[in-house]
Amino acid sequence: MNESWKKRTKLVHGGIRRSQYKEVSEAIFLTQGFVYDSAEQAEARFQKAGEDEFIYARYGNPTMAMFEDRIAGYLGYEDAFACASGMAAVNAALTALLKAGDHVVASRALFGSCLYVLQDILGRFGVDITLVDGTDNAAWAAAIGPDTTLVFLESISNPTLEVIDLKHVCDLAHANDALVLVDDAMATPVFSYAKACGADISIISTTKHVDGQGRMLGGVICGPKDLIRGPIETYAKHTGGAMNPFTAWTHLKALETMELRVRAQAAAAQQIAEDLSGHTKLTAVRYPTHEDHPQHALARRQAPAGGTVLTFEVKGGKDACFRVLNALEVVTISNNFADAKSIATHPATTTHQRLPQDQKDILGISDGLVRFSVGLEDPDDLIADLKQALERA
Repeated sequence: MNESWKKRTKLVHGGIRRSQYKEVSEAIFLTQGFVYDSAEQAEARFQKAGEDEFIYARYGNPTMAMFEDRIAGYLGYEDAFACASGMAAVNAALTALLKAGDHVVASRALFGSCLYVLQDILGRFGVDITLVDGTDNAAWAAAIGPDTTLVFLESISNPTLEVIDLKHVCDLAHANDALVLVDDAMATPVFSYAKACGADISIISTTKHVDGQGRMLGGVICGPKDLIRGPIETYAKHTGGAMNPFTAWTHLKALETMELRVRAQAAAAQQIAEDLSGHTKLTAVRYPTHEDHPQHALARRQAPAGGTVLTFEVKGGKDACFRVLNALEVVTISNNFADAKSIATHPATTTHQRLPQDQKDILGISDGLVRFSVGLEDPDDLIADLKQALERA
């Protein structure tokens, strides 16, 4: 890939491998294994596969390699490993890099499945976990020390959209020789600032903005080659968490339009936040770069947009909130986000329902909170739909 290319060009041409037929659209290699010219060649490849040599689809595949090269180049990282889902990527990165006795400092505002991997799985096997208020720089400074192995956080938290001062955290971690892993799902690949702030690894749920159309599960771990092709690849290929070639192919095609889609969705999210701000049926509207967000100045320093998701809190709690959700006509009720279709989610009873009430209270996941993922519909239609539904509250 030509490093001088602009980012949108990298999304169209990065990582291309053409077969002997010189196809324009990337080829999909639906094969589990690969043929060797001789037993000696097979032996040599198992000892050390070359840059464009493949052994088994669980280890790698030409279509997967094109996707990995393209997304890594776009985000500015040396390499990437594509996984079966976003959580497969989170699990592979954390489990490959941690062992009993290691110390992890993480933001307490994490997606429920991420908390499960950290506390219930890694904690069970002897990893020491410290959770902090991610918005409190002093809390990070107090928790990260010489014994810290790794720092894990969401650049923008799901679902409450807390924004973390990522450069501050990276500087603290690196001063103590700790790695920084960032879950970049909410920030989006388009507006990701993980690499610019110094994060060692960016983990992306490609189910979200990369696919962006509600079709495929996927995830990717981006970082330095020695970690990606060392412990992370070793763990992922032996435990079966690799992406399948068909998903990688759909992702390659989706990357070609990702910037156009995500920029339009982010602009619409800002517009909707501005229009709903101060609505009489709402106690709060939150979008990272909107002036009502408590950390909007930090969010604007870190990225030009706050992603494709906003939240609002309906007066009257769960009953009023459900009346609003059930009255929506354009917007879909579901638990995904970053789809071409706008989606409303009630986190307290769905995505984060397993959290104890005291944790929900700390994180701000109230019974009136709605996570609203902005799709590609006309923003005026979305605003009209939300307003007519709010009249039912």
